Amino acid sequence: MSVRWGLIGASTIARQFVIDAIRAQADGEVAAVMSSSQERAETYARENGIARAVSSLDALLNSDIDAVYISTTNELHLEQGLAAIKAGKHVLCEKPLALTSADAREMVVAAKAARIVFGTNHHLRNAGAHRAMREAIAAGRIGKPIAARVFHSVYLPENLQGWRIARPEAGGGVVLDITVHDADTLRFVLDDDPVEISAFTQAAGMAGGGLEDGAMCIWRFGSGVIAQSHEGFTTKFAGTGFEVHGSEGSLIAANVMTQKPVGSVHLRSASGEEELSFDREDLYTRSLRHFHAAVRGEGQPAATGEDGVWSLASAEAALQSSNTGKAVAIDPQLGGLA
Repeated sequence: MSVRWGLIGASTIARQFVIDAIRAQADGEVAAVMSSSQERAETYARENGIARAVSSLDALLNSDIDAVYISTTNELHLEQGLAAIKAGKHVLCEKPLALTSADAREMVVAAKAARIVFGTNHHLRNAGAHRAMREAIAAGRIGKPIAARVFHSVYLPENLQGWRIARPEAGGGVVLDITVHDADTLRFVLDDDPVEISAFTQAAGMAGGGLEDGAMCIWRFGSGVIAQSHEGFTTKFAGTGFEVHGSEGSLIAANVMTQKPVGSVHLRSASGEEELSFDREDLYTRSLRHFHAAVRGEGQPAATGEDGVWSLASAEAALQSSNTGKAVAIDPQLGGLA
């Protein structure tokens, strides 16, 4: 049985990563693309070898597709996601799932009620580097985890700047773009939930409209682990990295906060330093493999809808902390979803 996909949004990320990841599945097919502009949809379809191009959500959802990948601007996710669920289509949605965690929860609840597979495209938890770190921590190789640091300040390429730095109403800003990823990555690698955050944000010269283009966050996790993360759009020469420090060792990862299966992970302990090996599978290909398996009734997406609610609730708390100057509790209010 094949999984026929419809793309909601003729996006850069779909073109660069997701279309190929779908086609890498033995049962994957990209059947249609939707853009608000019919001309853009047709151009995109032609350039990417997609058979059908439409300019309305109804036209896409009424076609014979099985699943949708939503990569429109953030303020559109809720309406499009709920419509897809109502139409009986499985949903893989870009992060953040919506502009508020309450809206994200609404989608997750609707999908569960409709027995629809609903995933969040948190690509980083599919990285071999992050899974190697998670496994090392779970195996006790660094003892009791104490603290973590995430370095995820980059330079936003000009072709991606657009709404991310100019449109608050579309969910722009670095917190909804990158802090959500760091929230999910920390949760995944530590296998622990954040309970509190303090955040400072800045406008360092790229973003307008009252949006932030940099953030520095301090996190507290349920186990007592404390973490810091730096997100930015404006640092041209910063490398990315991820460190977890424990009572018996430290994990030092470099160049791992990226969409590509690259980077390195070193474990330092009393017995010296070793480089951990990990698979270099494409992150999106792995994500789509798990999603297709979930559609077949085998397991769940690599990042579930609930994971997307957690990351968005964390980003909301970061913005609230920045606005109030106070630490803010993180409460995804998952209730019966957990």
